[in-house]
Amino acid sequence: MTNGPAPGTKEPATTTNTASARYVGFGKSGKGSISTRSGVLSEQPYGFGTRFEGVPGTNPEELIAAAHSACFTMATSFALASAGYSDGTLDTECTVTLDKEGDGFAVTKSALKLSATVPGISQDEFDRIANDAKANCPISKLFNCEVTLEKSLKG
Repeated sequence: MTNGPAPGTKEPATTTNTASARYVGFGKSGKGSISTRSGVLSEQPYGFGTRFEGVPGTNPEELIAAAHSACFTMATSFALASAGYSDGTLDTECTVTLDKEGDGFAVTKSALKLSATVPGISQDEFDRIANDAKANCPISKLFNCEVTLEKSLKG
């Protein structure tokens, strides 16, 4: 959902997106489901089993990894376009680490791994653009954990 363009631009000043979660029962025996406004996820199962035991379904950390890889890749794409590049491919994998901390858990790392093909770009310019995208994509700014980036430029 968009709330109109920012003054002097065609870009929206604010966007809002919603998702919902439901959990029936409690603890390890509870079962949850996640849905998004767009319908991409509709009562997608999640719970202790999907998070820690490899049971089919999703989990919050997988969704965070998907969001971070998508946001970073889009930010890199737009930065490359702004720098005058119009052709290429960006592939990003994100690994989110959930560690035990005391009686609970914490997301302690989001590791981005970018593989790119950008004809005509130098390694220095590629590194600068990718590092800036890592630091400034909205999902990177959300984290209070270490965010790392491993990148490779092909051909």
